[in-house]
Amino acid sequence: MQIQEAQQIVDRWINTIGIRYYNELTNTAILMEEVGEVARLMARLYGEQSFKTKLQEESAKEDLADEMADVLFVLICLANQTGIDLTTALEKNLNKKTQRDADRHANNQKLK
Repeated sequence: MQIQEAQQIVDRWINTIGIRYYNELTNTAILMEEVGEVARLMARLYGEQSFKTKLQEESAKEDLADEMADVLFVLICLANQTGIDLTTALEKNLNKKTQRDADRHANNQKLK
């Protein structure tokens, strides 16, 4: 699936099953909530925090994938609401990073 196609699919879903978009501020708050859920799982899977139960630990990788998808879904909603073509935005962002960081990472002794 291409990013533009994902934006169209989410828009169709919102306007049929979801009825309508939440307003931009509500979606921003939802995005922060979803990012927090990703952070919670990352802290337990890759950080020093532990899971409360064995069952939580066993489903954590699937849960992480689902939470990342939630982040992407809400981000796409916000892009749709604000008229942003995420394909174009990502291409411009990668070009910016490529020009800005052409030598930066190669010369970073911490990365060697």
